[in-house]
Amino acid sequence: MKVDFARIHREEALKRLLGYLWAAPVTATAVAIGLLLLARFRVVDGVVEMHGPLIAGVLKRLPVSALALTLGHAVFARDDSSMAFTREHERVHVRQYARWGPLFIPAYLACSAWLYLRGRDGYRENPFEVEAFREEGKRGIGARRTL
Repeated sequence: MKVDFARIHREEALKRLLGYLWAAPVTATAVAIGLLLLARFRVVDGVVEMHGPLIAGVLKRLPVSALALTLGHAVFARDDSSMAFTREHERVHVRQYARWGPLFIPAYLACSAWLYLRGRDGYRENPFEVEAFREEGKRGIGARRTL
């Protein structure tokens, strides 16, 4: 059986491109927010990373205080060390955005609301977070964030 590696590579590249396009409205919004918050920008492995003092202030004041937050193919972090510490976890959310696109936010919030209404932890038990903690755990990081 002959394996067509060129075809596989083309299919993977197309899938990746479609993921970027599907999440593009959210990513563009995130970049605009980063500009307004005077973020420091860089692109790492196709993901826009942003951090800075104003972003840190916002992340600390969220209903669930965060070291980092993903919107599309963009990640906000309090600072450079927070970005490095959360990178694997946030990359799982980037991949989730590639699958869910602009539906990610309502799906995530609906899961959290459903869990809260049932007396459960809307963050730790949210299926999107469960997947992210599981995936980072496979890389030896584990569920290590309690803020």
